[in-house]
Amino acid sequence: MADVRRLAVGEADEAGVGLDELAREGARRMIAAALEAEVDQYVSALVDEVDENGRRLVVRNGRAKQRKVTVGSGTLPLCAPRVDDRCVDPDSGERRRFSSQILPRYARRSPKVSDVLPVLYLRGLSTGDFAPALRDLLGEDASGLSASSIQRLTEAWRAEHDAFRSRRLDFTRYAYLFCDGVHVSVRLGEDDRLCLLVVLGVREDGAKELLAVEDGFRESTESWAELMRDLKARGLAEPKLVCGDGALGLWAALRDVFAHAAEQRCWVHKIANVLDATPKRVQPQAKRMLHEIMEAPTRADAPTRADARAALEDFRREFDAKYPKAVAKLDRDWSALTAHFDFPAEHWRHLRTTNPIESSFATVKLRTRVQKGAGSKAAALAMAFKLLDAASERWRRVNGHELVADVLAGHTFKDGIRVPDEHPDTTDQKVAA
Repeated sequence: MADVRRLAVGEADEAGVGLDELAREGARRMIAAALEAEVDQYVSALVDEVDENGRRLVVRNGRAKQRKVTVGSGTLPLCAPRVDDRCVDPDSGERRRFSSQILPRYARRSPKVSDVLPVLYLRGLSTGDFAPALRDLLGEDASGLSASSIQRLTEAWRAEHDAFRSRRLDFTRYAYLFCDGVHVSVRLGEDDRLCLLVVLGVREDGAKELLAVEDGFRESTESWAELMRDLKARGLAEPKLVCGDGALGLWAALRDVFAHAAEQRCWVHKIANVLDATPKRVQPQAKRMLHEIMEAPTRADAPTRADARAALEDFRREFDAKYPKAVAKLDRDWSALTAHFDFPAEHWRHLRTTNPIESSFATVKLRTRVQKGAGSKAAALAMAFKLLDAASERWRRVNGHELVADVLAGHTFKDGIRVPDEHPDTTDQKVAA
């Protein structure tokens, strides 16, 4: 079999050509052909545009100086064709200029390459590692891989976050809110820790949407209240249910701003707190029984709040005598732990935990671990916002999304089943009469 990595050059000469070189040469030729076709189409479309002497106003004008452009297959040398366009825009009265849609003026990287740089940074690649890590892939002449280029990206993210935190929210209704505070490290400034307050909402169509990423002081009541008041001022209507951990500041602020919203404690946080009150030797059994309480609503043989209560009593009989503090932690928040029973059963698996926020913050923690903490509070906020914004594209709609409208309409649910209206519409009866 012939060696496909070697191409014949002339009659007696051969040159070793690697697969990457073939890809780059093929890409260069295809881009060059596309640029020629684009210019030919533009010039031919304006062939009838002439001046008072009958000379054409739009003609080809040689080629621009060679420049190196970084694309997915590497860094390519390109000479774009130029156009002499002397037509005048009738609306503005200014001279019109040809601008390539394939290779815009001053472009040094393809959009895909530009998009992957922030992704690599957010996923943990340090700014100083971009050039050595990508040089072999994109070529020695690849541009835009310096630390200053990445710094410009973070500045753009801050601008995006500023726009995000001022947008109106009164055009969408949100049935549920997930709230959590996550602590990240900061290298510069007086405080070496930053508490990020994150709010995620479930829209009427069942989709999850990031609503807020702000800095707070240790999840204090005032920090949460300030955030909630800001969301309300921007048009956020009172949600039907708010899910969060046991942080007292959140719930005190919620009762002050959205007094009628139901409260759902996160079961994952609660299980961790209960296990902390038991010795390690009994934790496997305790964890299994706690999961039986939490997952009781989704089991065919335990579909009601009463069944969850029965599972709690089993836990009490097993551990109350020796570890009363563990049982007391469940008793104290039992009403909030079982609030999801008053909502559609299809939504229970989503409402029991703040997992959408916790799982999305895994990448934030990875990024700050690589950097030994974000550079500043502003940088940490911008980075967390961009990571969560990127993660939101992978968030799926809640199960039974068509039932979210019923929740927003105020329909009553008992043990996950909608209760028939007490006063059904009698319009048809009146018409018949």
